[in-house]
Amino acid sequence: MPAFPDRPTDEISSALRPVAVGSAVSAVAKRLLDHFTSGDIAPGTRLPPERQLAASLGIGRSAVREALAALEILGVVDVRPGSGTYLRGSVSELLPETLSWGLMLGEPRTRELIEVRGQLEVFAAGLAATRMDDMARNRLRNHLTAMREAGDNRNKFIEADLKFHLELASSTGNRVLSDLLQSIRSLLRIWVERGIHADEDAQRAFEEHEAVYEAILSGDPSAASAAMQHHMDTATERLNRTLTA
Repeated sequence: MPAFPDRPTDEISSALRPVAVGSAVSAVAKRLLDHFTSGDIAPGTRLPPERQLAASLGIGRSAVREALAALEILGVVDVRPGSGTYLRGSVSELLPETLSWGLMLGEPRTRELIEVRGQLEVFAAGLAATRMDDMARNRLRNHLTAMREAGDNRNKFIEADLKFHLELASSTGNRVLSDLLQSIRSLLRIWVERGIHADEDAQRAFEEHEAVYEAILSGDPSAASAAMQHHMDTATERLNRTLTA
């Protein structure tokens, strides 16, 4: 695995500037992102452990942990239990700029991002209907089952929802589309979490995902796109409701 032998983890840590005490996780994530994508660290390099990063930034380990988790979801780093955290080598060149912008999204741009996400999801569903293999269909069914069995646990429901959409995007075979959807979904996650509170919202969302799954299973791209369009219409309504709450 490529790495800079002359830039050990302690040197990476020493190059980090402290952030203000009490900074939001987004500010910590942005500071780490700026450093990790500065060009001084090779893709595949093992990053300093949480405690070392926390000491360099002058903050608690929990904030570093949450920031790294956010960067992992966005594909910037790869967290390997028992091994460490590594800078990924397959990050889109546009991702750092997208993330930096996304961390500071205001309401107008959030609405625009929701609009873009909706159309990309519809496009992805149509492609996946003809490209998804049997193993991916089984995983999609498992995510749907996890949503149904989540009960009142909204965190489990939202996690299964996320995996459902990422599985579908991955099955398109289009890496650019998959990366874009993963980034957008991650940036909107806080709004998605706020959008599903009532039992009727969760039930409706489940039924919409089930319809998408059935259309994907039939191999009909038009039906899959239509089912996803219906889901995106109601999901957009829920997301927009959280922005005005």
